[in-house]
Amino acid sequence: MNISYNWLKDLIAIDLPAEELAEKLTRVGLAVEGIHPHGDDFVFDIDLTSNRPDCLSHLGVAREIGVIEGIDVFPKVQLRPVEADVPIPAILAPDIVKIEDPDLCHRFTARIIRNVKIGPSPEFLVERLAAIGERSINNVADATNYVMHELGQPMHAFDLDKLAENRIVVRRAKAGETIKTLDEVDRKLDETMLMISDADKPVAVGGVMGGFDSSISENTTNVLLEVAYFKPENIRQTSRNLGLATEASYRFERGVDIENLQRASDRAADLICELAGGTMEEFIDVYPKRFVPSTIESANVSVAVSRLTGLDVSRDECVRILDALGISSDGGHVSFQSPSWRHDIALEEDLVEEVARHAGYENIAEELPPAYAAGEYQAAETRKKLLRQKLTDLGFDEAISYSFIDTKFDDTYAIVPGVLDENAGQKFVTLRDSVIDGAVRMRPTLLSGLLDAVRFNLNH
Repeated sequence: MNISYNWLKDLIAIDLPAEELAEKLTRVGLAVEGIHPHGDDFVFDIDLTSNRPDCLSHLGVAREIGVIEGIDVFPKVQLRPVEADVPIPAILAPDIVKIEDPDLCHRFTARIIRNVKIGPSPEFLVERLAAIGERSINNVADATNYVMHELGQPMHAFDLDKLAENRIVVRRAKAGETIKTLDEVDRKLDETMLMISDADKPVAVGGVMGGFDSSISENTTNVLLEVAYFKPENIRQTSRNLGLATEASYRFERGVDIENLQRASDRAADLICELAGGTMEEFIDVYPKRFVPSTIESANVSVAVSRLTGLDVSRDECVRILDALGISSDGGHVSFQSPSWRHDIALEEDLVEEVARHAGYENIAEELPPAYAAGEYQAAETRKKLLRQKLTDLGFDEAISYSFIDTKFDDTYAIVPGVLDENAGQKFVTLRDSVIDGAVRMRPTLLSGLLDAVRFNLNH
């Protein structure tokens, strides 16, 4: 994923050299594999793990920098004021948007922007997109792509006047339906795929690609801006079945921030009005499946960090790191809630991982874990411990040898009197199998082990 250094500086007040920033991002798990100059900018090539879709945007990376540097992020999401003389009609959501399959579309927002003028984007926007490998299309399409890379939320702009009845219906495809996508390829659909349709026909493959027939053109004057949340598993399946992978599907199939939709719509609408001179009107938000944050219990997260990693991080510092990442806690810091952009936070171990990333994996020492049973004295063994200490003080050495010996020593050493009662028919205890080849006889004397130790030590 490409991230622009100058773009990051628009979101967070940093004054670090690009190389130093790359090192710090790599340190917390956002591996920067390369830095490429682009004009007066630097572009970071960041390799992300699949569980971190929150960092598939400049905002997500800026949030991590904020934790590293202890500073706040300030994304630009302020709405341009609505013109006072433009009335906003009172409408019902179903008049414009209807979700027929809420299991596959958990939230759908639509914003209408009228009287836009389609044209080329200004140079700053063209250059900003070119830096991260995106080509400029037109001012409206560029605005949606810009916000996707800035806030991590894919979106799509329809020509409102090309939508039958100016409506959106979110539904599964019907058997045998087809759609010509933006790449001008006719694609056959099946009933597992989620479609964005107007009153008559599909106009986009939900979460993957828009349709060609409803796309923005130089004649477009009215826009319907879609910003939605789709079930990740369905987007992944649809993308693979169609053989169609896009920047949008890449994000949707990993999970976007469902609580970020209106913010992203505000930002994109603001930018469209700035670039294309439109006027914002209706905003529809259909939200059938509300987000419920995961609650993680941790009696003392600092103790958990120490137990699992060996790192000594104070409780206050643990809470600071988690809070800066959006993982909020209750007043007693024993219950934490995952933010809507982190789908991978569900267990106490996940909290530990987040703290460890920012405390520094390189600070984890190499040492053996403590043993709480074998080899340690138990509470009732005080006398044994004191006896060993006393014998050591008197100059004795302790030898610990294997409890089983070879059968060849049966006639070599005298048996300790009383160990075996030959008159009762007692025999040596013998293993059927052994860990050490030949050592199947439970020792009746310590002499064989002691002499083996002497021989080994003298030879070495």
